[in-house]
Amino acid sequence: MPVLPIIDALILLGWSSLFVAFLQKSIIAATSFRPAPFGMHPSDFLLVAAVCLLFALALAARTWVKAHEPEILARRRRARLLDAGYDGEELPEFARSRGAEDGARRNLAGL
Repeated sequence: MPVLPIIDALILLGWSSLFVAFLQKSIIAATSFRPAPFGMHPSDFLLVAAVCLLFALALAARTWVKAHEPEILARRRRARLLDAGYDGEELPEFARSRGAEDGARRNLAGL
């Protein structure tokens, strides 16, 4: 299931809730009418907006971390090889993935 449409929907819902809260608060401040759509006050809409935007941020961060996980794991593997005394000649068979050999040589060169 794609996550980006969910993130977009949460952002839209969050900003829409902020707009409704602003509109409702301005109506309350300007007139004696006290609108309460769905029985919600401006502070309730503000809470809904905060929850939606924070959940969208959490989903986006989780998606970003999941997309970069192989690279992070490869860096950890190379760091462990360097800590174990790898001299830079040739990587063991299990460490040859996605340019790990080039990365280990760059790490050894101090770049």
